[in-house]
Amino acid sequence: MTSAFIRYEGNTPKNRIMEFLVTFAIEDDYSMMDITKHSKVSYATLKNVWGEFVKEKRVVFTRFVGKAKMYKLNVKSPIIKKFIEYYWKIIEEESEEKPKISYNSAPSAGAVSAQHI
Repeated sequence: MTSAFIRYEGNTPKNRIMEFLVTFAIEDDYSMMDITKHSKVSYATLKNVWGEFVKEKRVVFTRFVGKAKMYKLNVKSPIIKKFIEYYWKIIEEESEEKPKISYNSAPSAGAVSAQHI
């Protein structure tokens, strides 16, 4: 199931990476392998865009765990702060737009029988 953000902004590797970072990497840090696994982006694709993410300070290095570098979303960046607000606004509006279904007022579905030939 795709999120409201991905449906609204498009299913691109950058959007999937940013969605993962906004959802999980604000407080916790992750290795690039973890990010590829959870955002469903190949490692090669992540490597292609990661330099841009670091240069634009979307992510910050936090520490080493063994040989792995750990990163998290740069919540000190004013641009990232606005992006986080934007992301959650899309999610919020999507949840408000869905009609509430009451089980008392929903039409009941009857059983369907198969006809034997």
